[in-house]
Amino acid sequence: MTAPQAQGSAVEPASPERTPASGRRWRADNPLTLGVAALWLTVIVLLPLAAITSTAFDDGWSGFWDAIIAPGAVDTLRITAIMSLVVALINVVFGTIIAWVLVRDDFWGKGVVNAIIDLPFALPTIVASLVLLALYGPNSPIDVHLAATEPGVIIALTFVTLPFVVRQVQPVLMEVDRDVEEAAAVLGARNSTIFFRIVLPALMPAVLTGAGLAFTRAIGEFGSVVLIGGNIPGKTQVASQYIQQQIEIDEPVDASAVSVMLLLIAFVVLLVLRVAGRFQQRREEASE
Repeated sequence: MTAPQAQGSAVEPASPERTPASGRRWRADNPLTLGVAALWLTVIVLLPLAAITSTAFDDGWSGFWDAIIAPGAVDTLRITAIMSLVVALINVVFGTIIAWVLVRDDFWGKGVVNAIIDLPFALPTIVASLVLLALYGPNSPIDVHLAATEPGVIIALTFVTLPFVVRQVQPVLMEVDRDVEEAAAVLGARNSTIFFRIVLPALMPAVLTGAGLAFTRAIGEFGSVVLIGGNIPGKTQVASQYIQQQIEIDEPVDASAVSVMLLLIAFVVLLVLRVAGRFQQRREEASE
């Protein structure tokens, strides 16, 4: 054996092949984590939903049906759905514009504006209603009186739901490939054509998700409209106020029935928009 070989054998003794310790790894599909997640979801979401559904049917199917077709219930559900739809459409337009400005434009105070977008998340909604009442109420400093009117309720709902669209669209817009836009511009495409043919299809899944979240938040909103809305039956009374009214007069079945209808409306809207968003995403992937 030569010297180098002897030295090498001394430095590199034979050792058994190393393997992971029994292959134990923390996996996302670990039964423990799945069990904890399922338990938490059951306690926080499923049990309350089951409880309110059970209360809604305390008087049987006929009692549930009578509760949701009562004139007051029909009016409040109609007003709530229409106003929430209007609010979602408004925020889709202006929320997308705000997201575009925050991503594509540079201006002084951009960080402040970006932080203000999240203000409705942090601000207690009753404070928002008080602020709106001070601004648009009977003693309005700008002489705009919207208290106890439909526009006043819409403004309040728009305020609390705006961040849902902006925060859904903003990160997607940041990831949009701008090379395609520049290539289209070089080829002579107009800005409107670039937006509607290239940018908007890529943003559509996020826009639909934001619209769904804004709509479902609006149909259940209470604090922001409690002062500015006036709670006028058949005019500005939203479903959350009607539910509170039924609880106060000791009609839990009626309150629960309307609550279940709100849950069904929210579920259907989110399901439809999610399916539409996935369909649009698959179309975009297929076109690529």
